[in-house]
Order: sequence, then structure tokens, then C-alpha cells
Amino acid sequence: MIKNGIGGANTHTGLIFEERVDLITLFKNIDGYAIKNTNNNSGVHICYKDKEVARCFKKHEFYRFLAEFNIDWRDHLSKQLLPDNGLFVIIRDTLFIVEIKFQQVAGSVDEKLQTCDFKRKQYSKLVQSQNWKVEYVYVLNDWFKQDSYKDTLNYINSMNCHYLFNKIPLKWLGLPE
Repeated sequence: MIKNGIGGANTHTGLIFEERVDLITLFKNIDGYAIKNTNNNSGVHICYKDKEVARCFKKHEFYRFLAEFNIDWRDHLSKQLLPDNGLFVIIRDTLFIVEIKFQQVAGSVDEKLQTCDFKRKQYSKLVQSQNWKVEYVYVLNDWFKQDSYKDTLNYINSMNCHYLFNKIPLKWLGLPE
């Protein structure tokens, strides 16, 4: 197991998660960042010093965002996936699907962590016409540092997915700090 996840241990600038806080709320609290609503309820514009750097969306907002690129999910998938948090980083042409998992006792989240490969591939199918990269990342709390999660965390990495503990460094996302 990689202690403290990937990259987050030595950084102080980033999105720090507490329980069920979403990405939009976190960006609102970082100096230099501003949130601007979209006209079509397709998430929000994330701006840094008045320049749009990303789009952020949840659940059905994601599909309204894709419609802006003439992407109809029905042409690619048999069933919609509804992301808890999605972030499209413009400069990287990268779609980040961010799943926040906080536990205090063992439960159903254990098996949900093992679905990352399937979901990453499904999201990749959706955006392949745009040549966007897809990164699937879990933000986990310290509960998942237990030895009993070693195999699951290793599996996540082996499927080209990611996990981080408690925060996402802005630099890791490719966003200004």
C-alpha cells in the first residue's frame, strides 16, 4: 500500500475533503478561484483569475455538458453513469471522475471500490470522439489506510485508476495553485 496515497502527502495546496463536501464548494474557498454558472445547467465554470480553467458537474449535469460536444450517451452506453463529481480540466483535455468515499465502519463501499476499471472504460467510451483522457480517482478517508484494504488499493492502481487520501492537490489535476 502506498502510504498517504499518490502525491498528496507532501503538498499543502489542494482540495481538502471533509465528509461529503463536493468539488464546487471546495473551489469556492480557494483564493483566486471563482465559480460561474452555466446557461444550460451543465455544471459550473471554474475560473482562476477570471480565466476558465475547468468545468465541474454532478450527476445529470454531466450529460448536459456532453451535449455541448454533440455527445449522446445512448450512442455509446447501454445505461447512464451518474458521477458524484466530474471535472474537465481544459488545458489537459482530461475528464476527472472523482468519487468521494468516507467510511467509519466496513460496508458496501468495499465492493464499490472494485468497479473503477469498468467505470473508467465506460466514461472513456463516451468521450473518445473528443480524444479526452479519463482519470478515475477515489478520494478516501483514513479508514482505508487499514491493511485490510491493501489488495483493493493495489487493484485500483493496477487498473490505471487512482486513489488519494483526504485531498487532491491542484497540481495533480493540472490546475494553478
